[in-house]
Amino acid sequence: MSGDAIGVVIRARNEAEWLGSCLQAVTLQDYPSVEIVLVDNGSTDDTRAVAERYGCRIVDYGDREFNYSRAINIGIDATDAPLIAILSGHCVPANETWASSLAENLRDPGCVAVYGRQEPLPDSSPFDKRDLWTTFGVERRVQRRDFYFNNANSMIRRSAWEDLPFNESIHGLEDQDWAKKVLRTGHRIVYEPRASVFHHHGINHDQSEERADRHVHIIDLIRQDLT
Repeated sequence: MSGDAIGVVIRARNEAEWLGSCLQAVTLQDYPSVEIVLVDNGSTDDTRAVAERYGCRIVDYGDREFNYSRAINIGIDATDAPLIAILSGHCVPANETWASSLAENLRDPGCVAVYGRQEPLPDSSPFDKRDLWTTFGVERRVQRRDFYFNNANSMIRRSAWEDLPFNESIHGLEDQDWAKKVLRTGHRIVYEPRASVFHHHGINHDQSEERADRHVHIIDLIRQDLT
């Protein structure tokens, strides 16, 4: 691939229920050059068959213990596109301008990453609706110190990843760990609400206390030495 092509990296394990809708929306984008890389973590449902139907490049995640950062790094390494969109297999772009709305922000050389809005579905739980609506607002933001970033729906420059791959020593919140580090290089991150996706289970995974404990530990590490 060449020019300003986009490589869409999707991490998936048993995502057949939502993956078809996700990939259909990606293939309908108005952006002229999009390649889809699916990083499959041992799916036992029809995930791979769905991905093959949409012409995805499928990369196997062969490690015994799954790591979010490693999955992304494997996916990015499988494409030479200069712009990398990272999308969860259960997130569905809400419009045909999702990719172009993300990429537009990266025309600014000072911006190295952008993330988009996440919206609930009508049958999402009240917890998920509340969390998505209060986290992802309707106004665009430029972040110079705020390291919030979300790889369920994001885009980064490949060159920034080459300088700073995602941290494989942590399990989860690799997006915020990475964002903190790139912001310290003097670059900016943008929140772009026009680049919206539907996220059926929200961002807090049914209020899982185990997941919250793990995330709190990682956030505590990331927050250390903030100035």
